Order: sequence, then C-alpha cells, then structure tokens
Amino acid sequence: MLHLSSSRARQLGFTALASLASLLSTAADKPAPPTNPLTPGFNQVIDFRRATKADVKQATDMVISDTKASLQAIYKVPATKRTFANTMLALDNLGDHIGNVAGPISILFNASPDSAIRNQAQRSIAQISKYGNELELDEQLYRAVKDYSKTKEAQSLTGARKKYLTETVEDYERNGFALTPEKRKELQAINDKIGDLSLAFGANIAKDQGFLLVNAADMKGLPEDYIKSRPKAGDAYRIGLDGPAYGTFMKYAESDALRKQLYILYNNRAADKNLDVLKQLLVERQKKATLLGYKTYAAYQTSSRMAKTPETVWAFETKLVDRVKQKSQQDLEELLVVKRAYTKDPSAKTINAWESAFYNNLLMKDKYKLDAEKVKEYFEVSKVVDGLFQTTQSLFALKFNEVKDPSVWHKDARMFEVQRDGKLIGRFYIDLFPRDNKYTHAACFGVSSGKATPKGYQLPQAVLLCNFNPPAAGKPALMSHSQVVTFFHEFGHVMHNLLTTAELSSQSGTSVKRDFVEAPSQILENWAWNYDALKTFAKHYQTNEVLPKDLYDKMWAARNVGSGIGASQQILYGTLDMTLHDKFDPNGTETTTDVVKRLQNQITPFAYLDGTNMQAAFGHLTGYGAGYYGYMWSKVYAEDMFSVFEKNGIMDQKTGLRYRDMILARGGTDEEYNLVKAFLGREPNQDAFFKSLGL
Repeated sequence: MLHLSSSRARQLGFTALASLASLLSTAADKPAPPTNPLTPGFNQVIDFRRATKADVKQATDMVISDTKASLQAIYKVPATKRTFANTMLALDNLGDHIGNVAGPISILFNASPDSAIRNQAQRSIAQISKYGNELELDEQLYRAVKDYSKTKEAQSLTGARKKYLTETVEDYERNGFALTPEKRKELQAINDKIGDLSLAFGANIAKDQGFLLVNAADMKGLPEDYIKSRPKAGDAYRIGLDGPAYGTFMKYAESDALRKQLYILYNNRAADKNLDVLKQLLVERQKKATLLGYKTYAAYQTSSRMAKTPETVWAFETKLVDRVKQKSQQDLEELLVVKRAYTKDPSAKTINAWESAFYNNLLMKDKYKLDAEKVKEYFEVSKVVDGLFQTTQSLFALKFNEVKDPSVWHKDARMFEVQRDGKLIGRFYIDLFPRDNKYTHAACFGVSSGKATPKGYQLPQAVLLCNFNPPAAGKPALMSHSQVVTFFHEFGHVMHNLLTTAELSSQSGTSVKRDFVEAPSQILENWAWNYDALKTFAKHYQTNEVLPKDLYDKMWAARNVGSGIGASQQILYGTLDMTLHDKFDPNGTETTTDVVKRLQNQITPFAYLDGTNMQAAFGHLTGYGAGYYGYMWSKVYAEDMFSVFEKNGIMDQKTGLRYRDMILARGGTDEEYNLVKAFLGREPNQDAFFKSLGL
C-alpha cells in the first residue's frame, strides 16, 4: 500500500484550502535573499546539500513576512478597481510563493539524514500550515475575491480563469465564510489542531523503529541476499518494519509463528501513540464539519470532489464489494489448496492474514511456475530506471538529462532535467532506497508548480521518495516486479507535475480533484505489464538476457492471481476511511479498532487478529481523510483511458502526445470528467476497470 499524494499541499497535510494549491497559489516576484539555499532565484536549482537548520527557519520566517506584505497590496485595492491581475493573480502568486518554500522543506522533513534539520522542518511545516489556516479564514482576502467576482471583468471570464474564480469563492464559503467572526476563530483553532495532529500522526509512524530478532534457524526459506543484508545484534538477525524487510520476510519465512509475530508488530506500528492521535483527529474533523453545516466530515470533503456526496461513494464501494466477492472467494480457495498440501492437513479451512503472502508465493511457484526471486533477477534498479525513462521519453516526446554531482539531501538522491523540443521544462529527483528516519512508503512530492510569470514559465519540480530493495553484498539492487509497477505508478505523478502548461499554480500538475489525482499514475502501471515495453529493459543482471517470453507469459497468467483479495484489501481501506469519517462517533463506545475488526471480517477473506491496530500506521488517514476511495474511483478512469493505448498500440506516440496534451498538461484547468471524455471521444465507463481485475 502506498502513500500517493503529490501536491505539496497534500504532503503538508494542509487542512487549509481544498489543497494549498487550490486556494493559495507562485512566487511573488520579490527576489529571495540570495544567501538561503532553499530559496534560489527564479528557476535556479535548490541547493539542498548546503541547507542548514537555520536556513529552514529563515526561509519559513521570510515567506510568512513576504506574504504579509503581498496581502497588504491585495487589501489596498479599492473594490471598484479590482481586476484579475491585482486580485486573483496576486492570490495565486502568493500561494505559490508559500509552496515554493514549503516544498523543499517538506523534502527535508521526509528525507534529510540530519535530525536537527528534520525537527526544524517539522516545526516549519506546522508553522506554514497554521499560517495557511489563517489565510483560509482571512476576511479581507475573502472580501477582495468576492468584490472582484461582482465586477464586469469577472463576469465575462471564461475557461480556466473562470473556474479558478468560481472554485476560490466556493472554497472560501465551504471553509467558513458563512460563519460569524467568532465561529471563524473557533474554526481556525480546529484547523490548527487538525494540522498538528496530522503531522504528529505521520511523525509517529516514521519514528517507529520496531523490529524482530530471530536466530539463524528462523531465517529458513529466506533468500540468501536478504539474510546477508540484515543487520545483526550478536548472533540474532534484526528484521525491521520497512517495506522490503517486512514484505520479503512475510513472503518467504517458513516459520509461521515468526511471521505471525512480525505481522502483529507491523500492524501495531505507532499504536502506542497514534490510536489516541487518530481519535482526537476524528473528533476535531467532526467538529469542523458540524461547524460548517455538514452532517459529517465525509460530506464536507466529498462536496468539492468528483463524487460530490458520501452516498455516491457508498454506492460505488458497495458495487465493488459485490463484484469482487466471488473473485476473492476463488482466490482464497486457490490458497487453501496450497496450504492443505503444504501442511498435509486436508481439513484446513482458513488462511490467516500473516499466511497469505507465503502461500501466495508457493502458489505462484507450484501452480503458475513463477518464482519471484528468479523474476527479480531481470529487474536491476538501474535498468528499470533506464526503461521507465525510455518509455516516458518516447511516449511524451521528452528528453531527461541526469545532472552530475547534484546538490541533494543524501548521496542516494539523483537529479534530472527534463527537456521538451530542446527546451528545459522541469526537474525531478529520485531517492530510491530505505534508510533510518526517511519517509517509509513510495510517493511523489511536488516541490514547485508550473506557472506563467512575467519572467517566463516557472519550472515545475518534483521528488520521488521510494523504499526499494537496496543493493546486497556482491549483487546490485534488484526489484520485485510489484516494485517495478509501483515505480511506474509514482513516476506517473512526476509526469503529471512536470508536463503542466497551466497558467496558474493553483491549477498546475496534480492540482486536480483528489478523487482523480491517481488516474495519471495508475495508467502508467500498464507499461510495467506490457512485454513490448518490458523487453527493452528487463534484462538479467548477470547475463543481460532479455526477460524470456515464457517467463513473462507466466507473470501475465498470474497477474490476476489474488486480484480479488487485493481489491478487497483496497475496498477495506476505502471503506474504513469512509466509515471513520461518515458513520462513526469518535466519542462513542465503539473504538477505531472495533471498526477495523468489523470491516476486515466483513470485506476481506482474512479474519481480524485480536491485538492488532493497522489504522495507527495507515498514513492516508491524514492526507486522504474521507478520500481513500479515490484510488479505486480514479482507476476506473485510468483503465478506460488506457484502453485507447491498447487499441492504437502501447508505444504509439501519437496517442501518447494526445494524452500528454489533453490530460497531463491541462492539470486542473477544466473539469476532470470533461478532460477524460474529450480524450476518449465518448462517455467514460467501467468495462476496462473490471476487465483489469480479471472480472
């Protein structure tokens, strides 16, 4: 499961605007002090390597004081003299300036190896988030926008500018301008609390350093390179809870008892602190919804999304449950056959959650003749990077150039410049391997947005933070195929950020409705499954032999093995998130753990294990509150759009360029449904989505 948020606002957990981008949004043209490496001149490179704790603090103080000055200029314009330039564009500039400072600081919070920098970055993000909350409830700013909306110029706006004005007014009104000044003060305090709790929730997960110590005999079944790369405490091996360490142990370790122990540890990450933090967060969110006149936080959140209401989401989830149940039952039966044979117990009737990866691996090996460790040998990280780059460069007519000796936060991070028609259009960074105190999933973080300015187009920048298998003794870094799929997915967010041509930062790149934001990343996963694309880079790390077609055919045959179980897991996450925000009383007798237990037993084929609290480390509950359903929702659109590539040829550049220009470049400049419909040349439907699940 991944944390897939990519606008800076989302990564900051801004409770403020529908997202930081959506209401605030580049840089006031005031040049930043040249001495601060985090605030370079227009389109200059951020000097991450040189940044200190003091720079983080200074950049934060500077952006807040700059913004206050810009605000005064907006306030001073007389109502009759308001124009798009002195009001709406000024507002977009102001928010983007904040984003350009918050973006790099967010990277340092999530990836800097220096604890002093990380701690200051956490304080700075909290400070910027609170300031964002103040701006969201700034009466004078609201009046300025409202006054402008009544002018003749405003009423004749069309297209993206009209959409920006309409949504800005709606956001203000959704965010409390129907309230009295006293109630707005109350709302601001709630928003601040939500911001602090969200940050604490994420920080507690990152700080959790849980591990299991096992002896050499307990490592039976695990790959040699995995065993070699484990840290040791005396004679014991230390199994951490980062993705690769946990996932590999659950898949291969023969000891059922230790898999169960590790499962319990993993599903209790941060539980000592976060169960309480989550309860408080749900209390504050419900208070916010009530204050704003919504029945629940889910009703508040969906009102500005494609779905519009919680009822639409519940209908969507229910339909999914019904369609997926039969397939997950078939998946379970397949695993039971394997378990009965392995344990020599013909009466086995259940698969436990900590057994599923283990038996699934045996199923792949025995029935589908697919050995994941053999498959991994064809996916050396450097070759996958090259393959992903070749695919996207060819599809979207781009050129990526790696920057030698870049100024980065850690030696593992790499930097690339992106050119289109010979012209620099953006930059991205990749930081692929796990380390202590680094963000623990895989996510794209927006660092600066594309935006038209008097100096030219502001270059969008994005960072990909991942946690793939690091190199082992005598072996390069090798990826499982599912990690390859994840990598392609996350790079879809990078492309969405970088290929934008939006005029306004607020509508640039991933500044789309939250329940559509995953579609451009989900569509790219399909290239990691296509043999024509794979054979260009899936080569054996020792012999350079291309991934054999018969091995690929086995991977393809096994693609939908467990797809019902996988989908039911996603439906569980979406339903859990929706239940906590729409059908749960945080002050009642039922706990969040009771909800997890009830839903897991109802939706997935694996019984809930008493004493586990997966919700404590379900990081999406902060950034994606009442929005996790968006993964499946956007996948419907992603698969529908991919059907056009299937028809025209997966590497058809003409289709790639249409998709680039009609979907990626447009960002949030038009309604998402309209963009998809125009690209498809028809109304969207769910056929391709169900086909992709093997239904």
